[in-house]
Amino acid sequence: MMDNPGLFLTILAFIAAIGPLVFVHEMGHYLAGRWFGIKAEAFSIGFGNEVAGWTDRRGTRWKLGWLPLGGYVRFAGDMNPASVPTPEWLALPAAERAATFQAKPVWQRAIVVAAGPVVNFVLAALILAGFAWTYGVRTAPPVVGQVVTGSAAAASGLRSGDRVLAIGGRAMEDFADIAQYAMLRPGERTEVAIERAGRPATIGLTIGTAVERDRFGNEYRLGRLGIGSPPTEYRPVSLPAALVQGTTQVGAIVRGSIDALGQIVTGRRSVDELGGPLRIAKVSGEQMSLGWPAFIGLIALVSINLGFINLLPVPMLDGGHLFFYAIEAVRRRPVTPAVQEWAFRGGLAALLALMLFVTFNDLGQFGLWRGLAGLIG
Repeated sequence: MMDNPGLFLTILAFIAAIGPLVFVHEMGHYLAGRWFGIKAEAFSIGFGNEVAGWTDRRGTRWKLGWLPLGGYVRFAGDMNPASVPTPEWLALPAAERAATFQAKPVWQRAIVVAAGPVVNFVLAALILAGFAWTYGVRTAPPVVGQVVTGSAAAASGLRSGDRVLAIGGRAMEDFADIAQYAMLRPGERTEVAIERAGRPATIGLTIGTAVERDRFGNEYRLGRLGIGSPPTEYRPVSLPAALVQGTTQVGAIVRGSIDALGQIVTGRRSVDELGGPLRIAKVSGEQMSLGWPAFIGLIALVSINLGFINLLPVPMLDGGHLFFYAIEAVRRRPVTPAVQEWAFRGGLAALLALMLFVTFNDLGQFGLWRGLAGLIG
């Protein structure tokens, strides 16, 4: 039986998840800019017309936009999406121009741009560290506890007691590493390096595929080896160790995101799995209905993905700006304004197309297209 949350809870959860994450992301940009003496003209949560706002004593306009799908900090001198100097900027008095974004050296501009995604990663690491400190860390060696009859592991010849050293060339330090690697690769052929009775061996294996459905009716296609974990334990950790654990988990999730993106690009994973704001809202409501720990865990995951996506080298995203700054650092001069302008127009078009595509996917997940086909048929 599906236990879906109501519309009000879904909207509330979406705002509670996305709003603070956007604020934290933009605050990273803002504080880095303040550190380098750059004047911020506007700090906005949401796009479009202003719903509410106020101006502080430094002249920064803090506001809420009517479309809560992101935000921005507009620094003085940052007069267009490509951050290209304009005649208006060149006409500013020298003292005023010195406090603008474009007047700063490339390394300072790069830090300001990177600060947003970095703060998202830091926030997620702190949340995950808090979980580790509160509940302890689950540990189990990368050893096969038992082999499920008829599974991919059984077909490959894996045995209970085998120690898994690596899968697909990636070292396995914990049993959770095995599960995470397999989960993202259903149906994929790979090699497993093991140690059996003190001797190394390599086994070819095709990861099994399992389709699972959660209590809300969502279906997931997951990879499964068909092995059980050895005895596990939750061990308490100190605060410094918890911080290390949180940072390590962020790195593991980012690596999983890179793996999944690579699979989509190479066609090994369906683009139908890409989701947008509607799916995030749906999952937010579901996780909030499960309790605060589940919801806060989702916030950490969304924060990591927000940071990761923004670092992709796509014009209009932070990673696109960093890409151009890297070129500027190597060439000792910026890319020509015309090239930047066209690149950022193309980036905007690509992002709008992606937004339409993931929204189409989201509506398909909600059954809209099946419903319309049923009405037409």
